Amino acid sequence: MTTASPEEPALPDGDFDSRTAEAHRSQAEGRIFPCEACGADVVFHIGTQQLKCPYCGHTQALALSETELQERDYEAQLKSLREHHETLDFETGLKEVRCDSCGGTVVFEGNLASTDCPYCTSPIQLEHVHEVETRIRPDGVLPFLVDEKRARKSLRDWVHGLWFAPNDFRHADMSGRFSGVYLPFWTFDSMTYTVYSGQRGETYTVRVGTGKNRRTETRVRWYPAGGDFQRFFDDVLVIACREMSPDLIAGMEPWPLQKAIPFNREVLAGYLARTYDTELETGFREARPRIERALESDVRRRIGGDRQRIHKMDVGYSAVTFKYLFLPVWLLSYKYKGKVYRVMINAATGRVSGQRPWSMVKIILTVLLGLFIVLGLWGLLSVFAG
Repeated sequence: MTTASPEEPALPDGDFDSRTAEAHRSQAEGRIFPCEACGADVVFHIGTQQLKCPYCGHTQALALSETELQERDYEAQLKSLREHHETLDFETGLKEVRCDSCGGTVVFEGNLASTDCPYCTSPIQLEHVHEVETRIRPDGVLPFLVDEKRARKSLRDWVHGLWFAPNDFRHADMSGRFSGVYLPFWTFDSMTYTVYSGQRGETYTVRVGTGKNRRTETRVRWYPAGGDFQRFFDDVLVIACREMSPDLIAGMEPWPLQKAIPFNREVLAGYLARTYDTELETGFREARPRIERALESDVRRRIGGDRQRIHKMDVGYSAVTFKYLFLPVWLLSYKYKGKVYRVMINAATGRVSGQRPWSMVKIILTVLLGLFIVLGLWGLLSVFAG
């Protein structure tokens, strides 16, 4: 199974003869990766980082590209999409299928004809290829580095560390089926130029009032501040699936993107992959708030003082580049007391990000214990002060 985004050929409009139609069908079938020893389909083996035959055990090396993973010019790509509609690559052999249950799009490769949707577990079949008019080709892929055994251990450790989870959940058997999926991401590089103005606040204390009303107040002296600076951002990551939870995705960070390799379909053998449905331009719009939050922190540090006010912050972007990457994730959905929860595991690091139940009893007891400690300390202080 494989990845997304690429493009399988759409049949041309209008009349065409049977030989032309057959040629298009043949091209859309894609390539399989036969075992050099027995001819069966091989899959990508995480432990060896090679292709391995599940039948005879033969392994064979990946056909890795000698070129390095390259950035692409953002503005030039947008211009190409708007003016020329990037042509589909007949050699990708990737066929997009949309799940009727959840609307997610997965990609079939080679002779795979049916599977379960990795997002909602509904069965899906390759009956009709979803035609794609304009797609951006993938630039790179980060291979699976964490196998299922290690992923399950990471999950168990995560569950046991959930202090405010119900006790029966923390000791539950999390033996559901894992799905290995490649999810699509945009990464953006950009030089930024920021011009800002605001105020720097310096605090001081004064004694005010008389008698029993005498007290100390904290006040602030404000001074004007402003300036400009440049900062380069590298590999700002944006998930390219609208249905994926941003919180769960963020919980899997960071990713070892330095281990990504130029796009190689062999790495995807045996796995599903999700095609992007967040377009490139939308992806950069979603990256900008993340960049600007970092720039706001920079501005506050530059203003200095004890407090800061930002009146204006104008950000310019230049030399914007992007990559379209596939990153590996182990997915698991489980039920607890009738409710479905989703867990994602970064299949390059083992980091777990998931939904979980909460124990209100534990939370209430912790709050009451905290109040008891505070009241006890207050009582002791009152005794000593008296």
